[in-house]
Amino acid sequence: MDAFMDSVGSIFRGGDVLPWCDRDIIAGFEREIAEAANEEQKNESLMRLSWALVHSRQPEDVNRGIGMLQASLDRPSSPLQTREKLYLLAVGHYRTGDYTRSRQLLERCLEIQPDWRQALTLQRLVEEKTRRDGMIGMAIITGAFGLVGLVAGGIIAAASSSSSSRKK
Repeated sequence: MDAFMDSVGSIFRGGDVLPWCDRDIIAGFEREIAEAANEEQKNESLMRLSWALVHSRQPEDVNRGIGMLQASLDRPSSPLQTREKLYLLAVGHYRTGDYTRSRQLLERCLEIQPDWRQALTLQRLVEEKTRRDGMIGMAIITGAFGLVGLVAGGIIAAASSSSSSRKK
């Protein structure tokens, strides 16, 4: 549980890196759910498990967390709970590389609480990642066009060299 608190604390200290969660913490939250004495405790444990899953390094855990959170959005909840669920969904989609969906969910979070630092931090990370991936994509496209140009130039040079040597 100390690792969980350290991970959460990094966000509140203003860290730009999202925390990671390991399988031991996930297993602990799964036990909490099984041992919950009432529905309220079970719901709180489900939120902690969802947090742990979307912060996992394992893609199958992240996808499981996304599914749990998506299903929980259909149930009535307070604006604060909805904001938390939307944020965790945004984290999950960020982890899977779906930056467009993450951005949309963050916008919904910020409609509920415009100055929420966690959502603003993640929004900045999404924008940086999108910009960096866009630059990499442009470099790949530029490189591909450059390579095609070199190959085409080589073919044209070879063809013109071949035709001029036949004329002689």
